[in-house]
Amino acid sequence: MIYRGILALSKDAAVRQFAERHLVTERQHLSLMEEIVPHSGRTKLITLWRVMGWLTGALPALVGPRAVFATIEAVERFVDHHYQQQIDRLQAQSDYDVLRQALVDCQADEVSHREEAAQLASPQRSLLLRLWCAVVGSGSAVAVLAARRV
Repeated sequence: MIYRGILALSKDAAVRQFAERHLVTERQHLSLMEEIVPHSGRTKLITLWRVMGWLTGALPALVGPRAVFATIEAVERFVDHHYQQQIDRLQAQSDYDVLRQALVDCQADEVSHREEAAQLASPQRSLLLRLWCAVVGSGSAVAVLAARRV
């Protein structure tokens, strides 16, 4: 949804190409997770997450490319860490080797997205952009905690 938010509002050709490419990968990840996670194990907050994800992409798209790329870098930094936590939990459990490998593969894609966004983002960031990225990272962590409870 983040990339859909970007695509809905960004007019920048490079940003749009970036979002379109990454959206393909994210759709593959979603499809894989929907195959793995039974319907009963999915969060009830998915509608809220879709809205928040769309806004997470759309708001920086209104500001410009640097904000978009910095936002993606912040999101992917969290996602990389989250995947690593899951991988570490499964490391000693051989019954889950296929799942662990799927997570490792998805994590590699996310790290690639983060690195590409970091290269495209300006190293000089305003205080407001740094605060936004901190909110994005913290918000992602809060969303995961909420999903575990709902």
